[in-house]
Amino acid sequence: MDEPFGALDEITREQMGLEVLRIWNETRKTIVFITHSIAESVFLSDRVVVMSPRPGVVRANIVVDLPRPRDATVRGMPRYVEHCQEIRGQLGLMG
Repeated sequence: MDEPFGALDEITREQMGLEVLRIWNETRKTIVFITHSIAESVFLSDRVVVMSPRPGVVRANIVVDLPRPRDATVRGMPRYVEHCQEIRGQLGLMG
């Protein structure tokens, strides 16, 4: 899925994220989800692969160890924030 929620407003985007999690819960199928949203990547994923700019190479492979099933309360967990900060750091956005 290549940025499937990119053109959506924030409320619809969050609803669609919850729908993806619901579908995953039922099917347990692997989903490759490409996004520029750090928060979205951490919320939806078990693993986030951070890519560098051109040429694109893997900069980091981060295991997201948040509990499942997930709902909006996950976004308030300290571990969620830590994962987001780790990704920001990998992208050079922390300073």
